[in-house]
Amino acid sequence: MAAHHTLVVLVENRFGVLARVTSLISRRGYNIHSLAVAPSVNEQFSKITIVVDAESTPIEQIVKQLHKLINVVEIAELSPSDSVEREMLLATVSAPSERRAEIVELVNIFEGKIVNVGHDEIMVTLADPPDKLDDFEELLRPFGIVDVQRTGRVALPKLSRSVAPLRVVESA
Repeated sequence: MAAHHTLVVLVENRFGVLARVTSLISRRGYNIHSLAVAPSVNEQFSKITIVVDAESTPIEQIVKQLHKLINVVEIAELSPSDSVEREMLLATVSAPSERRAEIVELVNIFEGKIVNVGHDEIMVTLADPPDKLDDFEELLRPFGIVDVQRTGRVALPKLSRSVAPLRVVESA
């Protein structure tokens, strides 16, 4: 994938906010590569995770414009090195009986799951970083992907790994 920016936008959970946010981004000439929306911990707010292709244009202009929208509460840009990103893939794969073991083995190697089985097809799912899903999808292709759907990317900042300083306690 080309260079991208991941923005996590906390917005008021109100009608039309998603349309205003995406419209603003597209008017600025950015291509939205991925979009995921869900309520946050507080039901009054939703989190919108937007991945935009941004090789040539700085992202700061979008952030400034987003801040002007009345329903936007907070914006965070997450770099891939400082965040945990996940996406989910759901695929139906052609699986005649003589090839099923190979497909099951591939799903197990990637720590995916078989979620539905038909006479000649298997439905599989995997939730991982986008590049791992790309690899998995590429390896499924020779079996015959009947249908595939991927969710938008979601991301959170990595947790701090610094250790709290020890407090010195004087002995009596």
